[in-house]
Amino acid sequence: MAPRRMTEQAFFVLTVLTGGPRHGYGIMQEVDELSDGRVDLKVGTLYGVLDRLVEDGLVEPDRDEVHDGRLRRYYQITDAGGQVLWREAQRHAANARIASDRLRALRPSWEAGGA
Repeated sequence: MAPRRMTEQAFFVLTVLTGGPRHGYGIMQEVDELSDGRVDLKVGTLYGVLDRLVEDGLVEPDRDEVHDGRLRRYYQITDAGGQVLWREAQRHAANARIASDRLRALRPSWEAGGA
């Protein structure tokens, strides 16, 4: 089976989990902060992303805790998840360099925010 293409939501979930185990609500809050609100991660989407990441071995459950009578499941990134995130971050950085170089060559004023 071909590897799945990483979505922006999965990229940010993995990025959040590099800071240590987090529960679902904590992941949602930190994704919102890191993305400056650009990635709007709803509960259903988050758990779909987590299910796929667990299935692919990139994330694993860490522990369960009861908080205010509700069960919280914590997730952590695996070594494989860290490696996949590293490669994805490098791919994004390389793509951004290519686009920036081309834009700079085409119209240097765009870099300074000019028209």
